[in-house]
Parts: sequence; structure tokens; C-alpha cells
Amino acid sequence: MKILTGNSNRPLAEAIAASLNVPLTKALVRRFADMEVFVEIHENVRGEDVFVIQSTSYPANDNLMELLICLDALKRASARRITCVIPYFGYARQDRKSGPRTPISAKLVANLITAAGADRILTLDLHAGQIQGFFDIPLDNLFAAPVMVKDILEKFENADLMVVSPDVGGVLRARAIAKRIGSDLAIVDKRRERAGESEVMNIIGDVRGRTCILVDDIVDSAGTLCNAAEALMNHGAESVYAYVTHGVLSGGAVARVTASALKSLVITDSIQATEAVRVAHNIRRLSIAPLMGEALSRIYEERSVSSLFD
Repeated sequence: MKILTGNSNRPLAEAIAASLNVPLTKALVRRFADMEVFVEIHENVRGEDVFVIQSTSYPANDNLMELLICLDALKRASARRITCVIPYFGYARQDRKSGPRTPISAKLVANLITAAGADRILTLDLHAGQIQGFFDIPLDNLFAAPVMVKDILEKFENADLMVVSPDVGGVLRARAIAKRIGSDLAIVDKRRERAGESEVMNIIGDVRGRTCILVDDIVDSAGTLCNAAEALMNHGAESVYAYVTHGVLSGGAVARVTASALKSLVITDSIQATEAVRVAHNIRRLSIAPLMGEALSRIYEERSVSSLFD
């Protein structure tokens, strides 16, 4: 097994490699003066099973190009099998035509990755399940739910919990968490007037006196989460926490979270944290390295990945 990483989230790649007791493959991933990406692999990978770890997070286009060029370098170096490990799959929110004359960018990115030489994909909490069908190669979609459930059970042992989906689209995800921890489920009925803005309309479920846990896959501007937390408190919730897989947290999101009604926002390290995230008093991170390391091991040994979640 060989593990290669780009520059998008090196700490996570190092943690995954450490969990497998496998050193990262020596490689140079750098920019020319005009910002073209250049990749040079300094180890023999001929006939090897290679895993390329690279989130396509901010800067999304730079990190995507790094991934594509790493794949091409490995393909031309005669790697036996190349698995793309994409903890955060960027462009996933462009999974359908949202209006006339708009792209399905998630499908385009899937085509690019496949054409560049990937043999299979390993990712985490895809924004939309149908994206699996955009790839013509095998794809394993991991879930952060076991990591989150373990933390919830440790932190809220005797609390009267209510799992809350911040919108109708996330009900299945929230229900899975609620089932694992044995709690009730509430839903925030939300109307989005335009991209990046949301307005909370109603709370479906009785949250009075309950410790509410918002569950989602992506937090970007954090407007939805903060509005939902405020609405829950207005409806009598005792306190509100949030568990989100991918902490994109762009623009003024961190400031919005720190000033919100959220007691804490818990994210994973699928995206490398900025300095603002690291110092925020109510943002905490969970590591997905052991989960992803185990998945890499199972793929390498041709064992079941889905049984990780049984």
C-alpha cells in the first residue's frame, strides 16, 4: 500500500497514515511561478495499490487540479490501482440543474477524476446520494455518524436529547443519528429565498425543555444553523448544539457561529481548519482518521467496507 497526499489537508493524511502505520509516499506537489501545478513522485509505485488523499475544499479549483495531476502522474508511473480518497467532495451541491442553462458540476468533476486515471473513490458523507451514480467506477461513501454518535453519548449521557434536522432534505441523516442514540426527531421547516440566505419558518416537533442537537453534512455560511438554533431557543429548547461533518465555514461563518445561540458546533477534520476555526471558543473538531484508515485497510485487503456501519 502507498499513500500519497496533496496540499489540501496534510494533517489528516498524516493521521490516516499513522493509524495504518504506513509512511506517506515521498512526493513533490508544488506550483510554478505562473501557479501551474507540478507533481513529482519520488518513490517507485509500479504495480502498487496507491491511495491519493485530497479534499477538494477551498481553494477548490487548485485542490481539484492537484488531485487530477497526481492521478495522471500515478497512472503514467504504472500504479496497479489508484483509489481517490476525497474526505470532502467539492462541487457536490451542484448535483442537478437548479434552473435553465445551469451545469451539473458534480457530474463534470466525476468525469474529470475518472478520466485522469482513478480506479475507485472513497469519500465521506456525500451531500447527495445520487452523486455515487455520476461515477462509472466503484465508489464507497463513508458516514461520520458512528464518530458523532460516540461523542454525543459521551457528552450528553443523562440529557433529554432531541435530534433536529435543519431542513427537510436532511431528515434521513438526522433520523439515522436519532435512531442510534434512541432520541426523538424534530425538523426545521426552512424557506431559502436565495443562495446563501435562509429563513426559518417553523419547528415540526415539541422541543420545549429538550437539549437539541442539529445534524447536517455541510456548514458553509452557517446562516441556516444559526437561524435554526435561534428558532429552537425561541420554541423553548433548553440548549442547542450542532454536529456537522464538513466545516466549510467560509466568509464570516466563524464569527456568526461564535455570536449565535449554539453552545457548540462540532465538525470533523475532513477539511483543514483555518486559524479562526482553531481559536473559536464554541467550535470543536472530531478526527475521522481512524475511520478512514480502517476503510483504506479494508479496500486494500478486499474486505467489506459497508460492514463498518452495521
